Amino acid sequence: MIIDATNKYYKQLNEEIKHTQTHDITVKNVLGQRYIGTGVKDKKMTVYGTPGNAMGAYLDNIDIEVFGNVQDAVGDTMNDGHIVVHGKAGDTLGYAMRGGSIYVKGDAGYRVGIHMKAYQDKQPVIVVGGCVGSFLGEYQAGGTILVLGLGSQDSSPIGNYCGTGMHGGNMYIRSAVKPEFLPPQVSIELCDSKDMAVIQPLIDQFCEYFDIKEDILRDKPYYHIFPNADNPYKSLYTSY
Repeated sequence: MIIDATNKYYKQLNEEIKHTQTHDITVKNVLGQRYIGTGVKDKKMTVYGTPGNAMGAYLDNIDIEVFGNVQDAVGDTMNDGHIVVHGKAGDTLGYAMRGGSIYVKGDAGYRVGIHMKAYQDKQPVIVVGGCVGSFLGEYQAGGTILVLGLGSQDSSPIGNYCGTGMHGGNMYIRSAVKPEFLPPQVSIELCDSKDMAVIQPLIDQFCEYFDIKEDILRDKPYYHIFPNADNPYKSLYTSY
């Protein structure tokens, strides 16, 4: 099923997507329409253009592939499914996501993975191929964030205040230099073989999605960022 989004108001477009009976949907000529994929279940969507804010909000058992850039709050509170972006992403990517995965080929903005969490078998994943802005993993409570730093050259691919309020989960950063300006409640170490075994499937999946050779991701070390044992934020939560 092909839907043309040209000049369609976001509510009209989303209603058309939601009530389409076919499993595979292609949406063309998207230009800023918000909430694409919200309230839709058991479908696969291919989107051409630039979706507006909160694409894939509350996503549950849907795959969305975007050939273009995406704006803010993609995957807001998503529960399951997969989002693949062949471009860049805005701020608050994966806000409070609790399951599924988001893969972005290029850069992403500020507060990627803010309030990201995990529960039982729900282990959310965010992989960003380029660089990210400040406050990466702010108040992260679970799940995994991987920043590959393509294009960062000899500088750190993350902004300031990474891990502020982080009390669970893990972040992995590919960087030519050790990331700095981290808050005192997190620790950072060079990745060892166990860490690399954890993130290797994510690297493989990134390369498969975007047809990238893994060799270009082996020229820099990877760093593991995680909450330290004295993290005061842990006492504010009943489980982690």
